[in-house]
Amino acid sequence: MDKSNLTRRDILKLGSAGVIGLAGSYFLNTISGLTPTVNAASHNKNDHNHMNHSNNIGDTSKTEGYLMAEKLLTTFDYGKVSTLPNGQTLREYDVIAIDKEIEIAKGIKFPGWTYNGTIPGPTFRCTEGDLLRFHFTNGGSHPHSIHFHGIHPPEMDGLDPIYPGQKFTYEFEANPYGLQIYHCHVLPLARHIHKGLYGNFIIDPKKPRESAMELNMVMNGFDLDLDGENEFYTVNGYANAFMNHPIKIKKDQLVRIYLSNLTEYDLLNSFHLHANYFTYYPTGRNDNPSQFTDTIMQCQGERGIIEVRFPYKGKYMFHAHVSEFAELGWMGFFEVE
Repeated sequence: MDKSNLTRRDILKLGSAGVIGLAGSYFLNTISGLTPTVNAASHNKNDHNHMNHSNNIGDTSKTEGYLMAEKLLTTFDYGKVSTLPNGQTLREYDVIAIDKEIEIAKGIKFPGWTYNGTIPGPTFRCTEGDLLRFHFTNGGSHPHSIHFHGIHPPEMDGLDPIYPGQKFTYEFEANPYGLQIYHCHVLPLARHIHKGLYGNFIIDPKKPRESAMELNMVMNGFDLDLDGENEFYTVNGYANAFMNHPIKIKKDQLVRIYLSNLTEYDLLNSFHLHANYFTYYPTGRNDNPSQFTDTIMQCQGERGIIEVRFPYKGKYMFHAHVSEFAELGWMGFFEVE
């Protein structure tokens, strides 16, 4: 095998146990001389930086990248809340586009374009019928925008680029209820989305859902060498985050997962749960036909709500049921106590 031209599929042939460490060899002329910290290739260049890193499967250290993924799992941004004279709830959010390196695996840095400094961006949350104002500042080096899925006036659709240093306020009523997403809509779309400008956007129904442990999961991928193929796949931006640090829940507790797919360069992503079944609500709506299953597929931009209870204690694996994605970082565990 020519080590100077190693593909991600060559990496998989070498075995999943060392996949994260061996992924680094993709960027090496030889596999020797590993060092602990590396950087991904800059998206402003076509040449590859040498990338060396160690295997992070089983590594339980809480790195900066892991802490980002952990925080995004349970943090919801409800905005600054006030009441308008007509009694309507007003929610205001501050959003800034920032160029920032993001740790996507131990020692692996990705030169991202971010909303508020994370990949994915914050999970915005509101209730159907609220008036929303997103005060957007472009603090990055390229034109950006925010395109929200849902129903709103066309002038608030995020098609017009906001240039570096400029500001714009997106204002619309929150409709319809369900799980929406948002992302940059400046051309070239693949680049702006892949670089990290996306996130979940939850519009709660006016009648509250049943109380549950709520989790936010955004499936995504990272192409480090700019060849149009991802070398890492993650949930919330960090490889194997919840494999090394299982998500702890209670036996028989209702768990609600807001799941979306913002993976670029692949047609589909998926979610598979071991040893259990869940109910899946496409687009997060109770009036959509639901599925009782253990595996669902989502194309880019698709999203839905998973609701599940665990009848037995122990560790339940979840992962992409595209085996390649799982072996390149998209695996995790629920630990039921």
